[in-house]
Amino acid sequence: MAKLTAAGEELCYLLDRGYPLKPASTFVGNHHLLSERQRLALARITSPSEALSKRRRTMLPRVPASMVLDGFNTIITLEVALSGSLLIEGMDGTIRDMAGLRGTYRIVDKTVRAVELLLERLDALGVRDAAFYLDQQVSNSGRLSALLREEAERHRVDVRTELSSCVDKELYRMENVVTSDAIILDNCLSWYNLNRGIIEDAVKDAWILRLPLRRQAV
Repeated sequence: MAKLTAAGEELCYLLDRGYPLKPASTFVGNHHLLSERQRLALARITSPSEALSKRRRTMLPRVPASMVLDGFNTIITLEVALSGSLLIEGMDGTIRDMAGLRGTYRIVDKTVRAVELLLERLDALGVRDAAFYLDQQVSNSGRLSALLREEAERHRVDVRTELSSCVDKELYRMENVVTSDAIILDNCLSWYNLNRGIIEDAVKDAWILRLPLRRQAV
């Protein structure tokens, strides 16, 4: 933890001075002899101050009546939480997983429970309608879409699913977005931190790495 925290603060220092993430994380990772997994964690935890300020401005303080969800991003994080695998807390307050989605996805035993938790939370928050955007090119996206619609029949929230060839760009200029994807957060008009509340309330034993990073003066 001490080594990761020190490396994280050094990475933040470089990001705040305009260094691109990839070479900066490589430089810091080499200096601290970090593993590839540790470097990935730091890259997903840290953000430049300018990006964090923008995300704070666009984060919704209250629950919107309608939501647009980054489907795989949201559901996989809940699956990871339910599986007891490692999660990380970003400096922007989002909870991220360490899983990689590279075109393949399988519906696993935790998927149905993750969808149930998600829809139960939307009901409890009084969300009227929710649109789930799923990457069309990812395997089993159609099956996940069908599962979402089937489970939604037992809930009040009105759910629709959209299969898209480029979910990121679809969400870039939308409001009321639910995601932990940093690039989407930097481009969308507004976002709501849904998964954090679900995990903290319903998966109390979730394994979450939190680093006590301090911002450096620029």
